[in-house]
Amino acid sequence: MNKFLKVILIVVGVMILGIAILVFSFVQGMKPDKEEEEKVKIKAEEYLEDKFNDNFEIYDTLYDNMGNFNFEYAAKARDKRSNTQFLVYFDEATEQMVDTYIADKWEDDLEKEIRPYIKENFGELTDFQVYYDDKIGKELGINYANQESYKDFNVAPTIRITIPRKKSGEDEKLLNEFISFLNSEDKVQQGTVIVGYVAENGEILEDDEWSRDF
Repeated sequence: MNKFLKVILIVVGVMILGIAILVFSFVQGMKPDKEEEEKVKIKAEEYLEDKFNDNFEIYDTLYDNMGNFNFEYAAKARDKRSNTQFLVYFDEATEQMVDTYIADKWEDDLEKEIRPYIKENFGELTDFQVYYDDKIGKELGINYANQESYKDFNVAPTIRITIPRKKSGEDEKLLNEFISFLNSEDKVQQGTVIVGYVAENGEILEDDEWSRDF
């Protein structure tokens, strides 16, 4: 074996080893730390005992390894009566445990309100989600014990609608009518509606989403 071939094999070997190390590190980074999961679970249980009643429980944990949230670990909680699911986590900004109960409760409530309209006018296969700021309950000074409706506050949700087809010339009219429906039915007075086009298999049918503030 000549010297040049040996050098090539060594370089290839080093590259393969480097790739293997990177893959191993990535896989390990995707796995949650059991100790951290247990810590957030214990803190969340103490938080529920202090802030909620016996109708609430911790049932799992969430590890955010993609940077999608403002935390790395959170506890999953739920209201055993309504089955509203929410998160409890440590907020580094305030250095306190916080919960997303009101945000998730209002999201569930508004989704139930608008589901019949969306399915009838945008199509049965249309998907949608409602988003309120996670800390909306804390900001407004309300909790599970005095959980007024989102209709009682001038708060602005984001409603994301995903239609499983390409954009149509009638879609702007559909969107305007939907916003009028929200206003006239006294459901939501301000917010943002985002429309995207994604096939059932996940294929993006239009590169650009479009949105409307109202």
